[in-house]
Amino acid sequence: MNDRPLFAVVLSGCGVFDGSEIHEAVLTMLALDEAGCDYRCFAPNTWQARTIDHFTGHAAAIAGDEDNRNVLAESARIARGEIKDLKEFRASDFDGIVFPGGFGAALNLSDFAVKGAECEINHEVRRAIEESYKEGIVIGAMCIAPTVIARVLGKEHVKVTIGNDAKVAAGIRKMGAEHENQPATGVCVDEAHKVVTTPCYMLAGSIKDIAAGTRNLVSAMLDLL
Repeated sequence: MNDRPLFAVVLSGCGVFDGSEIHEAVLTMLALDEAGCDYRCFAPNTWQARTIDHFTGHAAAIAGDEDNRNVLAESARIARGEIKDLKEFRASDFDGIVFPGGFGAALNLSDFAVKGAECEINHEVRRAIEESYKEGIVIGAMCIAPTVIARVLGKEHVKVTIGNDAKVAAGIRKMGAEHENQPATGVCVDEAHKVVTTPCYMLAGSIKDIAAGTRNLVSAMLDLL
């Protein structure tokens, strides 16, 4: 029998400007593995809000265009094909769930990048978060992804961090959640609600900071199991 903790990693595409931040996603998997955990990757089977040419920084396609990309298919690039549709996620099968950042969290998992505190959440993402909270498994998020947690669990007055961005923090508070300023590699631990968050590239200047931040996040999550 495998007694290694099992985590779900929810991806939002592939690439910082339109999907999952690749460094954050990969280093999350590494941190989990190094900590003696197993993980399974998931992503919603939906279309990206936009597709960005990461070389030029310009939009290559928007929702509805033939050249736009599917979030699940793009996320499979990071997961080396080992990924499932988020609709298959069941919180009772896992010890924790983690949401790496990247604009995909604010464009594909939600539309926070467009609507701010009035954002809507992808229905499968909302279900996964609400089910995880109800089951009492630990929830982790990094970079801009804590805004998604705040939107879904703001009614529970969860505490999160995205670093120290005053505008985003104000949006988090407007959604009913509490914001705690943290440095790039710091973690905000809401023990009462079993939610752990870290700023990562909202503040970090190098990949070594992302590695440290993800390790700190995973360590704090394990402390809540």
